[in-house]
Amino acid sequence: MGLVLFPGDGDNSSPDVSWPYSSFGAFRQRLAEAEGFVLSEMWGFGGERPWSEVPTALEPLLDHPDDGGDDLSPAKCASILARLEAIIDQWVREGSDQSLQRHIEDARQLADVLRLCIEKDVPLVFL
Repeated sequence: MGLVLFPGDGDNSSPDVSWPYSSFGAFRQRLAEAEGFVLSEMWGFGGERPWSEVPTALEPLLDHPDDGGDDLSPAKCASILARLEAIIDQWVREGSDQSLQRHIEDARQLADVLRLCIEKDVPLVFL
């Protein structure tokens, strides 16, 4: 059982990205660390810190239910993509531990899906 993110274009051959729930959680934690905060301190993740205190373009992705919830608009996808690409570049420079390499690959797959959502002007769907 896990999570799949895909373009809402109705095309079953479109690329997607998927994780077991625990791996998606670890991926989001690593993204939050790259943004300079601890995800478990945030409202909705066991903490009390409001999202309004964390200026990140990744907020629509990080503060989204694991499955279900609203689709992310192409505009939100574009905002997320720009920041995600910068984080990928940062991670590539940081090193090569196995966990980080997995997150880099996941981030690249997510970037491909976000790019397609923007190009086709369709939302990103969480399932």
